[in-house]
Amino acid sequence: MSTAYDLTGAGPVDGGATGVAEVSEIAVVAAVAGTATDWAAADPYSAALRTGRGPLFLRRSDGWLLPLEVERWCARADRADLAILDRCEGAVLDVGCGPGRLVAELAARGRPVLGIDVSEAAVAHTLELGGQALRRSVFDPLPGEGRWATVLLIDGNVGIGGDPPALLRRAAALLVPGGLLIAETVPVDVDERAEVEVVDLPGARATGRAFPWARLGTPALLRYAAGAGWRAAGQWTAGGRCFVALRSRSASSSAEPPKSTAVISSQWARNPSAERPVADR
Repeated sequence: MSTAYDLTGAGPVDGGATGVAEVSEIAVVAAVAGTATDWAAADPYSAALRTGRGPLFLRRSDGWLLPLEVERWCARADRADLAILDRCEGAVLDVGCGPGRLVAELAARGRPVLGIDVSEAAVAHTLELGGQALRRSVFDPLPGEGRWATVLLIDGNVGIGGDPPALLRRAAALLVPGGLLIAETVPVDVDERAEVEVVDLPGARATGRAFPWARLGTPALLRYAAGAGWRAAGQWTAGGRCFVALRSRSASSSAEPPKSTAVISSQWARNPSAERPVADR
C-alpha cells in the first residue's frame, strides 16, 4: 500500500504542517491537466515497458540509432541509482519516471515522491510497484509547483523537449528557491538536438511520430545551467553513467548525501484503502 502525500502544493515540502491529499484528489488533478505527447503515442515504447525488455531505440532522421536500456529501467534500482537517491532532499519529483524504479525505492524509504510520465504504460507500472505517478508532461500544470525540494532528470530525460534552456527554466519553476536538480548526462562531450522517433527494430518503418530530443554531456549542461542562473553543486560517475547536481537560485547548501533522512510531518497519512491513484492524461 502506498503512502498518500500532500503533493498538491497545499503545504511546504520540508516537513511543515500540510493537509492530506486523498488519492481521489490526485486522480482528479491528473484528469483535468494531463496531456499526451508523441513519445506517449510511440507504441514500441509502451510495448517494451509492458514486457520489461527491448530491443528499443531512438532513431534520428538520418538513421542513427540510440539503444534504450529498457531492461535496466524495468529492474530494481542499482548502485548508481541508489547514489542518486541518497542525495535527494525533501519531496522529490521524478520527471520522466518511466516504469518507476526510482519512485518505488524512494517511497520504500518513506520519502514523499511523485513520478510523472507521458506514457500510460510507464505510469501503470509505477503504480504497480507501489509508487505514486501521474500521466503528465513536465510542461503541463503539476501539483506542488514551486514546492519540490528535488527534481530528477535521469535516464536521458535532460533531453525532454529538445530544448535544454526551456527544461531548466521549467525545473527552476517547480523547485523551492535553492532546490536541487539532479540530472544524468551523456558520458561524452556532446550537445545535440534532433528529431527522433521510437522504434523496436533498426529497420522498422517510420511511424510519423517524430519528436524533439536533446543529448547533453556534462560540459554542455553546465554551460546551459550557468546561463540560467543555476549553481553547480556536484558531479560524479557511477556504473559508467554521469551525473550533475545543480542548485537553483538562493541556495548555499551542497548536494552531498544528507546526514539524516528528511523529516516527514505526522500529518502525512496512510492510504486508508487498497486503491491506488488512477492516472489519466
